[in-house]
Amino acid sequence: MGVQIGEIVPKRELSFKDLRGKVIAIDAFNSMYQFLATIRQPDGTPLMDSTGRVTSHLSGLLYRTTNLVEEGVKPVYVFDGEPPELKSKTIEERRETRKEAEMHWKEALERGDIEEARKYAQASSKLTDEMVKESKELLDYMGIPWVQAPSEGEAQASHMVKRGDAWAVGSQDYDSLLFGASRLVRNLTLTGRRKLPGKKTWIEVKPELIDLREVLDKLGIDSEKLIILGILVGTDYNEGVRGIGPKRALDLVKRTEKELLEELLEEKVTQWREIFSIFSNPEVTSEYSISFRKPSRDKIIEFLCEERDFSRDRVEKAISRLEKSMASLSQSSLEAWFS
Repeated sequence: MGVQIGEIVPKRELSFKDLRGKVIAIDAFNSMYQFLATIRQPDGTPLMDSTGRVTSHLSGLLYRTTNLVEEGVKPVYVFDGEPPELKSKTIEERRETRKEAEMHWKEALERGDIEEARKYAQASSKLTDEMVKESKELLDYMGIPWVQAPSEGEAQASHMVKRGDAWAVGSQDYDSLLFGASRLVRNLTLTGRRKLPGKKTWIEVKPELIDLREVLDKLGIDSEKLIILGILVGTDYNEGVRGIGPKRALDLVKRTEKELLEELLEEKVTQWREIFSIFSNPEVTSEYSISFRKPSRDKIIEFLCEERDFSRDRVEKAISRLEKSMASLSQSSLEAWFS
């Protein structure tokens, strides 16, 4: 879920023309959970091959990444490493939530309630180590770079933006702002029509930009106070302080003297200094390279069609689009873009 500060954060709609030619460091786990949740059969069953292996994540990576490249975006996927110890409670709570959702999904299927089944199925999505391995392998065959973070993927992606190796972080969560990323792009892999939960209403989802400088200027705070605001609201490493939402948290960090604010944190969030350090001094690496390569048509077809039952016709069309888009971005030849 990440830190829930969306209601006070200024954002503006983007077109893909604004992102053309820009490297976006995409939170890989965030995107793959989107794929696993949304790319499903009407009753909520994920896409699977003939052996029962889930393939929703691979479908999302192939087609939506191809769409991004076709729009002129240069995606780099950043994968999570070992999470901080303080995140263990959140991870366990998410695991229990998925187990409960899976139980409700099966019950809804037995009742024949397809709409309810799909809702619970989306919440039951599980990302396994094997899925992560498969995703990296497919990206290699597609010629799309990926980076392995030592710890939090959003921290690593934010580090890449701060170094100038990427223009923005691509994620649905706002945590990258607390990690110091100058720009965050949301809805990057969710664009298109989306059904509102529990309603028969569809909305158009478009990319949106959150600029850290604009956020800080509008809220009238600095980066350190933004982190404290997030801790008060609640992060992946702590529960929020009861009765304090984003607006009240903003008022507190703006109007309360530093000593009094620290006293409140000491009382309500015992490990707040460690949490602050996770955001202000995260574990990241500068040992990575961003290199785009020619897609391997044969490898992609073997991996998806021969081994996982993807439609050969659809996959070949996607590969052709990917190759054409890369050539178009280079304005002359593939090699110009792969340098």
